[in-house]
Amino acid sequence: MAASSTSSPLTGERADVLALLTKHRELLRRTTRDLTDEEAGLRTTKSELCLGGLIKHVAAVERNWAAFIVEGPSAMGDFTAMTEEDWARRADEFRMLPGETLEGVLATYADVAAHTDSLLAALPDLDATQPLPKAPWFEPDAHWSARRVLLHIVAETAQHAGHADIIRESLDGAKSMG
Repeated sequence: MAASSTSSPLTGERADVLALLTKHRELLRRTTRDLTDEEAGLRTTKSELCLGGLIKHVAAVERNWAAFIVEGPSAMGDFTAMTEEDWARRADEFRMLPGETLEGVLATYADVAAHTDSLLAALPDLDATQPLPKAPWFEPDAHWSARRVLLHIVAETAQHAGHADIIRESLDGAKSMG
């Protein structure tokens, strides 16, 4: 994946954030190398997680947080008002659903990544803040800067790359980080 979709290379803090995010995205994608669609959808632990589902989830999280940087909490909705049906749809992010392919999931993730990379390059101010959406896991009336959101995306990607490595090793012994 290219370092950025901009014509001039990023420098400083933005380059560092992008390099780290790119590294962890690649580690996550690497866990799916040489797998079939069926293998990408297999649960290899007691967890609900599968490799294709993890990539879908990370893509959705990155897409939502990137939108949050620009649009604020309306991009993510009010988690305190979610119905059981809403939560069930969110749970589908963690599974390969009928008709989904690993190729399609990876292509969506690449599109999301390219959008985030462009956003990182174009943001006028990493200190710009937005109020967090309503959710039981966020402190009421808290605000996050674009910088903190981008670091959260890096952390989320790295955490799930580790989960994916365990799932892949459980599947066939292959390792992507060891």
